[in-house]
Amino acid sequence: MKPVYLTGRALASVLGMNLAQALSSLRSAVAPSATAYPLAGHGDWPYCRIPGNSHGWDERARALITQVAADAGAAQARDGALFIATSCQDGEAAGHAERNNDFHALAQRMGAWLDWRGPVFLLSSACTSSMQALLSASEWLRAGTATQALVLGVELDNQLTLPGFAALQLLSPKCSQPFALQRDGLVLGEAVAALRLSTEPTAPWQLMGGANVVDGSQPTSASATAVTLMCQRALATSGLSSTDVDLIKVQASGSPGNDASEAEGLRAAFARVPALVSLKPLIGHCMGASGAAEIALLLECLEQGFWPRCTDAVDPALGVQLAPQAPPQLNCILAAILGFGGGHAGVLLQRSPS
Repeated sequence: MKPVYLTGRALASVLGMNLAQALSSLRSAVAPSATAYPLAGHGDWPYCRIPGNSHGWDERARALITQVAADAGAAQARDGALFIATSCQDGEAAGHAERNNDFHALAQRMGAWLDWRGPVFLLSSACTSSMQALLSASEWLRAGTATQALVLGVELDNQLTLPGFAALQLLSPKCSQPFALQRDGLVLGEAVAALRLSTEPTAPWQLMGGANVVDGSQPTSASATAVTLMCQRALATSGLSSTDVDLIKVQASGSPGNDASEAEGLRAAFARVPALVSLKPLIGHCMGASGAAEIALLLECLEQGFWPRCTDAVDPALGVQLAPQAPPQLNCILAAILGFGGGHAGVLLQRSPS
């Protein structure tokens, strides 16, 4: 089986149209944050929008996708496989109802926007979509089917996601507070992210393996047992041990119940829980794009010497802490995403020998 390397990354989010703008925003005195999203009869909710003028859904999506894909080096992967990850089930505006929920047509349109010559796949498994796409792409490359692949996470404003979460009473009216004592729900956000994978050892990070564990008994909640099993299986597929992990990028969306389940599962998986970091206070919970978006942002932060620190007081009952600074040794990262449908997904990234 061939090794797989993360050779390109890009992100458009509330922090800016690319990773350079995101880091500049984070280093500024006042970083961009959520703005009010009005829902008729349900008040205003914080929402992390990508900046820029509003266009029709297709026009806006095309502009963002082509830019982000180009930033990640998509031209070098165009003969490989494209793995699109999204949970935007009704992205089209009213008047195009015949195209709503047609993922085949959506995949064809996005592939055409990128002039993609290789096969195009679309994965939609709620919040774990882009993590599932990353796992699928890595297996595609390990098998020798291609030498390049692009994972594209797309989550844009639509007519279902935020109203649905508001109706389920899962949103915070204020802000995302991962693992915090006063956490009261999540904040949603937009993102378009791209991760380019290659079997050529020319990148600082290698994708070692990963796992997805589905616990159908918890369709809308995280399961501590499944979190533990996901960590164990991800380590097993990677040939690594729990002591090799220096940092875990947690889900930690600020959900009262899910944060507690995630913390419990991590404590069971690790004799000593590694340093933890959460990115959702910075860009919101970007649903199907969150795995790719958070990996892209985290690696950029690490390589540029910025630590995404959370300042909210952590709930002592959880038995975990968010790291106030980067761990002194950082060679192996576990990136996790938990989602609707009982999905618990994670990948392990290891720094390549210099």
